[in-house]
Amino acid sequence: MTNTLAPTRRARGTVLAAAPLTIMAAAIIAPSLPAMREVFSGTPGSDLLVRLTLTVTSLAIAISAPLSGIVADRAGRRPLLLTGLGLYAISGTAGFFVDDLFLLLVTRVGLGFAVGGIMTAVSTLITDWFSGERRASFLGLQQAFASLGGVVFLPLAGVLATVSWQAPFWIYSVSVIVAIFAITSLREPVRSSPAAGESERTRLPARVVGVYVLALVVTLAFYMAPTQLPFLLEGFGSGPAVVGAVVAGSTLTSVAGALVFPRLRERLSPTAITTASVALMGAGWLVIGTAGTVAQVVAGLLVGGFGVGLVVPNLNLRLADLAHPAHRGRVLSGLVAGIFLGQFLSPLVVQPLVQGIGIAGAFTWTGVALGAGAALAALLPNRNNGKESR
Repeated sequence: MTNTLAPTRRARGTVLAAAPLTIMAAAIIAPSLPAMREVFSGTPGSDLLVRLTLTVTSLAIAISAPLSGIVADRAGRRPLLLTGLGLYAISGTAGFFVDDLFLLLVTRVGLGFAVGGIMTAVSTLITDWFSGERRASFLGLQQAFASLGGVVFLPLAGVLATVSWQAPFWIYSVSVIVAIFAITSLREPVRSSPAAGESERTRLPARVVGVYVLALVVTLAFYMAPTQLPFLLEGFGSGPAVVGAVVAGSTLTSVAGALVFPRLRERLSPTAITTASVALMGAGWLVIGTAGTVAQVVAGLLVGGFGVGLVVPNLNLRLADLAHPAHRGRVLSGLVAGIFLGQFLSPLVVQPLVQGIGIAGAFTWTGVALGAGAALAALLPNRNNGKESR
């Protein structure tokens, strides 16, 4: 068991304030993508490279997260969080000053390393502090704050993008404020070492790897929103401000899903919640794929966003329950890697679909695949007879 004093209100607030930094890190420049494509049109392969400025951050997170997990378990959660916040501010705002596409990609990699550390530190701190229903409740609150950050910062990024495609990069400077509060309010939890043989009993490789794969697939599909919607909405005549507001719609209902999660967790098994989440995403993407107006696109995002608000804290809690405190950083960092690897792969996997059947068609068939997967999961017999750990 973890041996630590209850976190202060200020410490809890600091961790919640850090949560939006992770989710919004890559997507904050989504409204700038069409303008960036024009600015860098002379660079070979610019169409794909511009999209990669959004997702190379996710690849860097996926690569660095396992290392962050080791650091969290050996050096501590607090040093990892403070280092990540500092690097976040430097590498994030650096995008404002560069005018070379390849150099911009380098700064985005640095941002990814920062997010990998922040997200791992935040998740492990929460699971160190709480257990049982309080853990589920706070993980839901963490996801709600992360999504709420998207509601606030993505529309702001859209407005700033109308001034300059580089202006949204200044939003990354908010991590400096969070770092100041982290320095003054956070203390390192004291964690016990596993007893002989205990780590083997608590380690369930098949289930853990299954959670990682599911996280990768779900985020691969969900990240079609920031990477593909700006170009779909451009076809409707929408400008950067509208794009930022529309993409933020998915994060708005993610807040609602995350807040509902603790109550659902008391009534439904983890598998049932995951199945419902994937079904909601599939329905939302079908609506987007068949949309004829911006309002219909927004409706689809609202439905899909609610599903994501449920699935992320559910997977986080599942892994926290499976991991021994001494290994929690490493286990939870694998979830971070799976989520952000899915984000990175999203434009690469979806691009052939976009080229073959268009952006709308890609959303339609992704929705069909998600719906079919949810239906299959619902029809398969539950080996635990509905008595999964809650």
